[in-house]
Amino acid sequence: MLKNMKDKYDVIIVGGGMVGSTLACALADTNLQIAVIEKNIPDDIQQNDDYDLRVSAISHSSQNVFEYLGVWQGITKRRCCAYEKMQVWDAQGDGEVIFDAADSGVRELGHIIENKVIQLALLERIKSHDNIDLISGRSVSSINYQAENSQITLENNAVLNCHLLVGADGAQSMVREAAAIDLDVAEYDQKGIVCVVTPEMHHQHTAWQRFLSTGPLAFLPLASGQCSIVWSADSAEADRIMMLDDEAFRNELLLAFDRRLGRIESISSRAAFPLIRRHAQEYIKPGLVLVGDAAHTIHPLAGQGVNLGLMDAASLAEVLTTAIEHRRDFASYQTLRKYERWRRGENQLMMYSMSGFKNLFGNKNTFISKVRNLGLNLVQKSDLARSLLMRRAMGFEGDLPAMARDKFDNKNRQHQAGL
Repeated sequence: MLKNMKDKYDVIIVGGGMVGSTLACALADTNLQIAVIEKNIPDDIQQNDDYDLRVSAISHSSQNVFEYLGVWQGITKRRCCAYEKMQVWDAQGDGEVIFDAADSGVRELGHIIENKVIQLALLERIKSHDNIDLISGRSVSSINYQAENSQITLENNAVLNCHLLVGADGAQSMVREAAAIDLDVAEYDQKGIVCVVTPEMHHQHTAWQRFLSTGPLAFLPLASGQCSIVWSADSAEADRIMMLDDEAFRNELLLAFDRRLGRIESISSRAAFPLIRRHAQEYIKPGLVLVGDAAHTIHPLAGQGVNLGLMDAASLAEVLTTAIEHRRDFASYQTLRKYERWRRGENQLMMYSMSGFKNLFGNKNTFISKVRNLGLNLVQKSDLARSLLMRRAMGFEGDLPAMARDKFDNKNRQHQAGL
C-alpha cells in the first residue's frame, strides 16, 4: 500500500490490468496527478516458470503503443513469442487458409504474450513516473460517482477523490455499476477452455485454428515450444471436456486438432470461463469513462479483445491530452464524448464481426458448410483478400490513435522510453 497516498487526484483509474495501466502510462507526460488502484500485483516471473493460462495475441498496433510508452522492452526481456503464420481450417470440409507475414512484408503477424507479462512491464513503467501513484493491497469497497468529484472508498476506509474516474476494472465493473450504466448482453452459450500443452512437434511459430462444429480450437505458440490452447465449445460440450481426466483430454484434444502437431505429450491444469458478448450502453458520463472489458467483451476466436481495450486506452489518452493542451476541461462530457464516438463504432464493428464468424462456422447446415469451405479456399487463392484480412488482424486498419500507428516521431518514442 502506498504510504504517501493523496486524498485528491485529477484521475483515478480503477483497475491496474493491461488496459488501465496502459492508460496511466499514456497520460504520464501530462501534468495530471494519477492514481491506479489494483489490489493484486503479480509476482515477477522467471524464464523457467510455468506459463500462465491467460495469454493474448498482441497486434502490431498494440505493439506500437507499447513501444511508444517504453514498455515493449520490459515485455521482451521477460518472454513472448512472435508468430509468423496463421493457419485456419474447417473441420467440416477442405477449406483452409494460410496467412504468412512475408506476404505483407513484415517479420511477424503479431506476438503471443502472457497477460501477466504485459501487466508486469506496464506496472514497472508506472513506477518510474512521479505523477502516478500505484495503490495496491486494498480493494475498492464503494464508489460514490459525482460528475465533478467522485469518491472512492478503499477497504481500509481511506477515501480518495478525483475529477475523472476511469473504469478499467473488467467485465464486472464496479465503476460501471456505480454510474448506473446498463449493458447489452448476448450469451454465446459457450465456454472457453484454456491450458498449456506440449505437442510432439514444434509449433513452427504459427498460430493454428481449427473450426469445429461446436466451436473453434486455437493452438497459440509460446517461446518454450509449447502452445497455449483456447478451446471454445458449446457449454454442455465444454463441461463434458472439463470432466475428462488428463489422458482422455489429451486424446480428445489430439483428434480435435487433427493431429497437426503430433501427439500431445503433456498438459497443464485447465480452466474454463463462459463466453459472453457485453456492450455498455454508454461509455461515458460527465467525469467518468469506461475502457476495455468494462465497456465491451467479445468472442475470443480472433484474439482481438485485449487489442480493442488497448486502443481504447491510447485513444482516450489522446483525447484527454488534446483537451489539456487546449485548456479545456478534460473530464467534461463534451471532451469524453469525442472518445465515445471514436471507439464505439470501432468496437461494435469487431464485436459483431466476431459474432458473425462464430455463427457462420458453428452452422452445421450442409449447404452453409460447402459455401464456407469454398470461401476459405477462395481467400487462400486471392492475394488481395488475404492481404486485407491480414491488415485488419495486425491492427493496420481503422481509425487508430497516433501512438498506435506505424509511423510516429522517433524523438517522441525515445523521449517516452526515457532514452
